[in-house]
Amino acid sequence: MTRVLRLRGLPLTLLLAALTGLSVAPFYWLIVSATQENSDIFAWPPKLVPGGHLGENLSTLQDKVGLVRVLGNSLAIAGLQTLGALVIALLAGYAFAKFRFRGRTVLFALLLSTLVVPDQVMLVPLFQMMMDFRLLDSYQAIVLPGLCVPFAIFLMRQALSGLPDELLDAARVDGAGELRVLWSVVIPVMRPVLAALSVFLFLGSWNQFVWPLIALRNPDMQTLPVALATLHGMKTSTDYGAILAGTAVSALPMMVLFLVLQRQFISGLLAGATKG
Repeated sequence: MTRVLRLRGLPLTLLLAALTGLSVAPFYWLIVSATQENSDIFAWPPKLVPGGHLGENLSTLQDKVGLVRVLGNSLAIAGLQTLGALVIALLAGYAFAKFRFRGRTVLFALLLSTLVVPDQVMLVPLFQMMMDFRLLDSYQAIVLPGLCVPFAIFLMRQALSGLPDELLDAARVDGAGELRVLWSVVIPVMRPVLAALSVFLFLGSWNQFVWPLIALRNPDMQTLPVALATLHGMKTSTDYGAILAGTAVSALPMMVLFLVLQRQFISGLLAGATKG
């Protein structure tokens, strides 16, 4: 019987293996191409074995755009933005879920309505606002607009709605203030949701392109996606080896973050899927 069941599951296993191969193939090609020079990247048949030009491509990238500097800029901006957005989402979600105050429903409806507004529509008023505040060409112009994320607040509100009020009341009876309740009770319980949300927030901040391109004029303050895009505009021939090496480097922080938070990330997604 076990052998029959295995044979019946063989087509599904083969299909999943093929889909996995299709998903991994572009990333593998990226890694291989990052180690090759231009002539090898566009060779036919394609070379699927890593070459020996990774160090040269990274050196070229460092000379042209300052890889270490722009990588540090992206890490600092994405880290600060993710941390700030998590704090604001946790506080706002906690207020919407566990406090009763006048206008709560209206405020939450207004918050949800912003989800249907495309980001491109906000570019002009956001640029005008940053110019009035004299924050253009500064890291604040990139970090501050990303601190309040409606989707993050909505997700935290939905997750916190399932937290029993009796658990919070027990902490309050023991003399804990709201901040102590939040730190000692809410955060430990919401850790999987916070981990999943941090991955989404970091990914969104890390891949920002249009707004940093508009708000930052100083080349020394550019983020990694913007710096890589400038390589296409150079007068000399495009060095695709360097671009692909930079693209591979840009994927590393997300891979590391996901591997570190993998268990909590999956638990957070499953917890969100079971919420009514």
